[in-house]
Amino acid sequence: MTSITAGAWIRRYHSAAADAPRLVCFPHAGGSASFYFRHSAALAPAVAVLAVQYPGRMERHDEPCTGSVADLADGIFEALAALPDLGDDVSLFGHSMGATVAFEVVRRLEDRLGHIPRRLFVSGRRAPSRRREERVHTLDDDGLVAELTALDGSDSRVFADPEMRALLLPAIRNDYRAIETYRCTPDVTISAPITVLTGTNDPTTTPDEADAWRGHTTAGVTVHTMTGGHFFLNEHRPAVLDIVARLLSARDGAPHR
Repeated sequence: MTSITAGAWIRRYHSAAADAPRLVCFPHAGGSASFYFRHSAALAPAVAVLAVQYPGRMERHDEPCTGSVADLADGIFEALAALPDLGDDVSLFGHSMGATVAFEVVRRLEDRLGHIPRRLFVSGRRAPSRRREERVHTLDDDGLVAELTALDGSDSRVFADPEMRALLLPAIRNDYRAIETYRCTPDVTISAPITVLTGTNDPTTTPDEADAWRGHTTAGVTVHTMTGGHFFLNEHRPAVLDIVARLLSARDGAPHR
């Protein structure tokens, strides 16, 4: 049974021990918290997965979308800070746009709470300062659907239904606008270590752009490259979750305040 905590922002799909490490998971552009249901099922009860639900989709579809990555990160930070059971052993995992949002939330946890997360996992996303001139959010509906289909992140049959298009595309377009207008300078760093996950054929992230995450932390960075495109995460889920589980079970890397 799904429970809703910290307002509408956080979903918990499976129970975990009270002292289990927390893994806060951030969806890709157009994605929802349910993308991480299988992650939660595989990691529980050893890891407590907290999946973030962005406004403007699923049961939050009546809420206005958040206009920028910064505003989105502010809302998530406030929700996490309000959790009575967040604890000290917290890591963050984000795919695609979610990786950038997670990075910004780590900055807020460190700057505003003095909390250094155990680790930041970034998947399918180039380093924050590696900007490309992209304007997917300005495409018409057909162009936006074509982009999603090319990345293999959505079932194109869903968009054949006019009602589904009208329901889904506004949030997707908003997310693309948020990430495509995001800016970060090369000198912005966090103190948490970073694990980078990237696909060999991901058109959104080159090996150099993935490796550039090294410039955004004062701690260590490890890069794991897997076969596949932008959503390599789906086909390599067991391997990805094995990496996550092994790192979160290593108590010597515990976070601190």
